[in-house]
Amino acid sequence: MAVGDTRMQRTGGPIGATALAVAGGAISVGLWWLAIILFDIASYTAPTPPEVVTAFNREPAYLFENAWISFQTTVQGFAITVLLGVVIGALLGTSRVLERAFMPSLVALNAVPKMAFGPLLLVWLGVGRTSSVVMAVLLSFFPVVLSVATGLTRTPSDLAELAQSLSASRWQTFTKVRLPGALPQIFVGLKVGLPLAVIGTLLGELFGAGAGLGYIITTAGSDTGLAFAAIALVAAMSIILYYLLVLVELLLLPWVRETTG
Repeated sequence: MAVGDTRMQRTGGPIGATALAVAGGAISVGLWWLAIILFDIASYTAPTPPEVVTAFNREPAYLFENAWISFQTTVQGFAITVLLGVVIGALLGTSRVLERAFMPSLVALNAVPKMAFGPLLLVWLGVGRTSSVVMAVLLSFFPVVLSVATGLTRTPSDLAELAQSLSASRWQTFTKVRLPGALPQIFVGLKVGLPLAVIGTLLGELFGAGAGLGYIITTAGSDTGLAFAAIALVAAMSIILYYLLVLVELLLLPWVRETTG
């Protein structure tokens, strides 16, 4: 029996795994509620879960409408990140000259606090969704590039030699050997970059978008229940997107789960 199957049986299958996730979330909410009661935190500072639910029930259409805008922005920004990250990472991973020339610049760009770009993006791009998309790309770009470049440079030498012995061209070696071997590492970078894309979207909306969950948080004012309801939707959106990506990985790379512990 495969290790992945054994692990799934231990957690009771998909239903058991879902139940554990729900239980963990319930415990977290309970601890949050308990902390508010024990430390007598005012509701305008941190609302209790019932107050958040009340705020959600008060304006569900408004919250879901802006959640959909944030969802679209995140998906658009992450799609651009994947496209650029795969192309640039492939160039860096297949050319030592390009890697040595441009990797330091990418590291420097990644080290710059992205908050510093917020006001500049407003000046360059104006108020709207475009600045949020760019912020999502800025935050999630480096992990994807790094994972692609790293994965492509770690092709087992025996596989590369086998491809050469079969007179495979460089393109055939890349598509048949190097890229498939790099996919597990690439998905690691994608799973790191996706939550960062959500954060980037939220930052862009906080700085001046006219809609989205970040816009709700910014304009909620003293209505902390509404702000926390928006934050809860951000968390839910992140979970949904992350596990959709995990599902894509399982469908594209079924052998990884069967051959790893």
